[in-house]
Amino acid sequence: MMRIYEYGQVSRDEIFARVEPEVDVTAVVREILADVRSRGDAALYDYCRRFDQADLTALEVTSEEWDAAIRNVDKKLLSVLEQSAKNIEAFHRRQVRTDFVLTDRPGMVLGQKITPLQRVGLYIPGGTACYPSSVLMNAIPAKIAGVPECIMVTPANGGKLNPAILAAAKIAGVDRIFKLGGAQAVAALAYGTESVPRVDKIVGPGNAYVAEAKRQVFGQVSIDMIAGPSEILVVADGTNNAAHLAADLLSQAEHDKLASAVLVTDSRPLAEAVAVEVERQLKLLPREEIARSSIENNGKIIVADTLDQAIDIANEIAPEHLELAVDNPFDHLSKIRNAGSIFLGKYCPEALGDYWAGPNHTLPTMGTARFSSPLSVDDFIKKSSFTYYTADALSAVADDIAAFAESEGLRAHGRSVQIRFAKEGF
Repeated sequence: MMRIYEYGQVSRDEIFARVEPEVDVTAVVREILADVRSRGDAALYDYCRRFDQADLTALEVTSEEWDAAIRNVDKKLLSVLEQSAKNIEAFHRRQVRTDFVLTDRPGMVLGQKITPLQRVGLYIPGGTACYPSSVLMNAIPAKIAGVPECIMVTPANGGKLNPAILAAAKIAGVDRIFKLGGAQAVAALAYGTESVPRVDKIVGPGNAYVAEAKRQVFGQVSIDMIAGPSEILVVADGTNNAAHLAADLLSQAEHDKLASAVLVTDSRPLAEAVAVEVERQLKLLPREEIARSSIENNGKIIVADTLDQAIDIANEIAPEHLELAVDNPFDHLSKIRNAGSIFLGKYCPEALGDYWAGPNHTLPTMGTARFSSPLSVDDFIKKSSFTYYTADALSAVADDIAAFAESEGLRAHGRSVQIRFAKEGF
């Protein structure tokens, strides 16, 4: 049965605390990265045999494999993927930035120039489940940003890829796909090998080994974030349907044994009803073992004194997914300060965001929503500033710049300006 706590019985740090295996992956990942950097493709083939039971003769998906896989995708699913892609594209096109130029002062031109990254790597998980939705969410913003080349990596279990993954990649505009997973895939993208081109940025979720690999290669390449296990916080008043809330909590619990599903409500009767419903619905899930482990080890129901107190709890822990299951949710939206993605009202389950609505589902976890944002078009661009001054404009401020530089003990800085207007012998 899902555990119920009164407000104050669980500290903020314990609300999304997880029972995690005591495994330090740091050293293992470091060895894999060094091996791939040293041996290139040879190391990748070895890891494919070892971890994916895939005895490959080529790492890259051929156009024939790609086309054959798409032909095998259910036509209804293909239509769903295409419509989802349109929704995602429509939302992310609103995020596009443009160059700007300032010419409001005589003799000066200032501005900002937007440049897409040249090549990005998309990591798509392929372990206990396959996620074509993640393909769409990662590739579409990159293509909208203008990235010329999107390289996707995803593990080929037994040498085969899920056809839906390949179909989603085609719809989203992915350019090349490699049958690689784990830390070795991150290494290939970060360093490049004989087959896999080096990228400028790696995005996409993965397991603990993938997350640690991204952490270790950061600086060699850019990364989107260090994503932890999935988490959902549902803030609900007493008028909710317990079965609906239980289903929402389980939608995250079935992801991973380390996922966290938490309900905060101002109603003790609702809390008790949800706990009963979670137990009932668990028995109906194909992934019951995973979901049950998540619920029993990491799931919690917290009874707050008031709805405002429940919202305060949400702001304190900054959840990846926040469902605000209340009447008139827009009355409370301004109170939410920290959340990756917010789902408003009683008919907005988190799964709507995973697959369909349009906002990105690659979100900050582990409290990082306090200072970071969902994946967006901004993740795939660079911003460069530019400056132009005429001689008269620079002359007018030369002494001021020199004075500023002198205050910092950097005389050569000031001289680099003044020398342009000085007589011989400066």
